[in-house]
Amino acid sequence: MSDLPLIQADRAVPPPAATTSTGGRRRRLRLLSRTDRVVITLMVLVPLLLVTGFVWLPAAATVLLSGTNWDGIGPLNEIEFIGARNYSDVVNIYPPFVPAIQHNLLWLAALFVVATPFGMFLAVLLDKELRGSRFYQTALYLPVVLSLALIGFVWQLLYSRDQGLINAVFGSNIDWYGDSSVNIWAVMIASGWRHVGYIMLLYLAGLKGVDPSLREAAAVDGASESRTFFRVVFPVLRPINIIVLVVTVIESLRAFDLVWVVNKGRNGLELISALVTQNVVGEASRIGFGSALATIMLVVSLVFITIYLATVLRENRQ
Repeated sequence: MSDLPLIQADRAVPPPAATTSTGGRRRRLRLLSRTDRVVITLMVLVPLLLVTGFVWLPAAATVLLSGTNWDGIGPLNEIEFIGARNYSDVVNIYPPFVPAIQHNLLWLAALFVVATPFGMFLAVLLDKELRGSRFYQTALYLPVVLSLALIGFVWQLLYSRDQGLINAVFGSNIDWYGDSSVNIWAVMIASGWRHVGYIMLLYLAGLKGVDPSLREAAAVDGASESRTFFRVVFPVLRPINIIVLVVTVIESLRAFDLVWVVNKGRNGLELISALVTQNVVGEASRIGFGSALATIMLVVSLVFITIYLATVLRENRQ
């Protein structure tokens, strides 16, 4: 008899209602005031409109104009579509195109083979919390916040033929920015100086997120420090490695400021970005031809960005 009230009490308690994710979202939305909803809508809508207006629409217009011979002066209704003729002219009868491709590939190789590993090496050292590591982080990252144009002027103090520090130290008389046989190497060193700090920061952030137990387990197994990094830590940094790869490719393609400050992308410093500027806003004013060059850059960039996005989405599904 004593168990009966307990049984009745159990029966009297209704089971908890299952709360679906949709119902939870609706409940949270009801809790938001009208002002909150307006603010959230604006926070989503305004960036979307800005990206669409300043990125996607100009990119689509560039692709469309690459099939025309528009010079930027006549009315839009008089634009003549010429198909792929601009692309054919770029490849066959435009002499600066091949050197520009070579210089962009050389730029990519220099950043990928020299600057990126050096930035990763600095990140590993700073991750050890050495004395004065905060000062070194600030000093190494400082070039990243500077524009490439300003970096060009800074390195001009080193590269100047008459008053430059390098020629003064070595007693030489080399025109580092004017000599077409050496100026590409000079500007790549200046660009790499900036790139190293950026890569260092990315890898340093990734190293801070590595589980310490992985290093401890490797140390217990008797692995050396270098072996631990390349066999244990480096594979864990795979998302950072992909980001670094994409950033390095994009940096090599959009390199413009430095060479434009030096000699407007001529005399040994031909780059695709400089050729686009010369044809679109230069004396030639060939909007269609410059748009074809810009479209080539866009396609190459989209290949690596697509690889990055596909990798990220694949990892999120796992």
